[in-house]
Amino acid sequence: MSDKSNNASLLSLEELVEATCGKEITGKDSSLFCFTSVQTDSRNVCQNTLFVPLVGEFQDGHKYCPEASQKGASVIFINESEYEKNQAVYKELSDKYEKLFVIAVKNTLLALQAAAGRYVEKFPDLIKVCVTGSSGKTTTKEMIVSVLKEKYNVVYTQGNFNSETGLPLSVFNIRKEHEAGVFEMGMNRVNEIKEISGVLKAKYAVITNIGTAHIGILGSRENIAAEKKHAFDYIGKEGVAFIPDGDDFKEFLSKDIEGKKVYYGSYVPKEKSGVSFVSDKGVLGSVFSYEGEEIFLKIPGIYNYNNALAAVALGKELGLSARQIKAGLEKISSVKGRMESLELTLKNSKKISLIKDCYNANPDSMKCALDFVKNVSNVSQKIYVLGDMLELGEDSKAAHQKIGHLVGLSKPDFVVFVGSEMENAWNETKKSGYDKALFIREKDDQAMGKIAKFILEKIQDNAMLFLKASRGIALERIIPLIGQGGF
Repeated sequence: MSDKSNNASLLSLEELVEATCGKEITGKDSSLFCFTSVQTDSRNVCQNTLFVPLVGEFQDGHKYCPEASQKGASVIFINESEYEKNQAVYKELSDKYEKLFVIAVKNTLLALQAAAGRYVEKFPDLIKVCVTGSSGKTTTKEMIVSVLKEKYNVVYTQGNFNSETGLPLSVFNIRKEHEAGVFEMGMNRVNEIKEISGVLKAKYAVITNIGTAHIGILGSRENIAAEKKHAFDYIGKEGVAFIPDGDDFKEFLSKDIEGKKVYYGSYVPKEKSGVSFVSDKGVLGSVFSYEGEEIFLKIPGIYNYNNALAAVALGKELGLSARQIKAGLEKISSVKGRMESLELTLKNSKKISLIKDCYNANPDSMKCALDFVKNVSNVSQKIYVLGDMLELGEDSKAAHQKIGHLVGLSKPDFVVFVGSEMENAWNETKKSGYDKALFIREKDDQAMGKIAKFILEKIQDNAMLFLKASRGIALERIIPLIGQGGF
């Protein structure tokens, strides 16, 4: 490989080894070194990939190193302990593939994060934005991206690639032409936000809310707030922390911020925000004005209006005009899998409105969604299909009971509760005297078939069907079973 190819490498051998405190064990000429992509899944490896095998509770990615090498990986990380056990394997790989570099590190996950952090440092002029929160972060991220694209060349998290591995992989998509980077940060364990904040070191950080998602892992909302607040760790004196004004953890999030604090949301008066609410358009979205520009937000739910105000506040801080902010927000519609609204013709030829939110569910997002669908008008009938909210730990029973109570109060025409945790919701609705609920414990394809049959038997023309559950339930499997056409 020529020097020209080496210059195309995302990091040099020296940079990579230094960042990861690793040891290059193949002893090859550094002028041959080059990687132009990074993967943790061997199925996605192509020519000149840095392959990072991860070690989990049930899987050891090191066993895929031969496959990754065969597919064109030019660099692989391995844990030092793995190398000590299987030196012959890696010597054989090195001998077989002339341009393969093997780097031994203490921990491959931490090495991935360290390498990503070093890569981000190569772009000191990049406007770095992070978005986190218990719910709404992906939608908010997409709104911010759409707004910033009106002024900047933007790189951003694809989908919800926001975890301890997802964020490091995402930042390797930064290139010299990018002016702004918007990255989502999620968590499934203690210290995850702290670790990945150290990778990005965002100057602008947005927190959407402090809710109860992952409370089974973190233990309390106080612990969740403390973890989310690590998003502000690196904003510095020149940076900005965007804090939801209506959140009951507002004061906690505001403490010890080195940079500027900007409060956003519907609680902020017009004279400070320039924003005033105009009207709720139901399933079509909402309308609000900002500095004289009327903005039609085509994402349903008043809580999404609050998410949009985060994008307005950030856009304003980064110098976008009201007209540019309007243009950006009006280009975005529902994020796939989150409060998507569409017209659907069923297999029995009836036409309905479908609202599907099958990507995630926690008590906060479920309550917001139920509040929204309760107030939808101009439909002949309302049918809800609600699946388990996962990762709630010991709070799960009470959380599902609250959802059952809300359903009993709103009294849809029919509701189907899906999954073992939703039995608690079903029992709660029965206490209220509501008797239009069906409970299905199983979540397999046969269960989806039962639900589809129930819907087709009960549903009327011009009805509204609402689907919401955690991703693991995969309620979207119902749609092709009831609808005409391809899905």
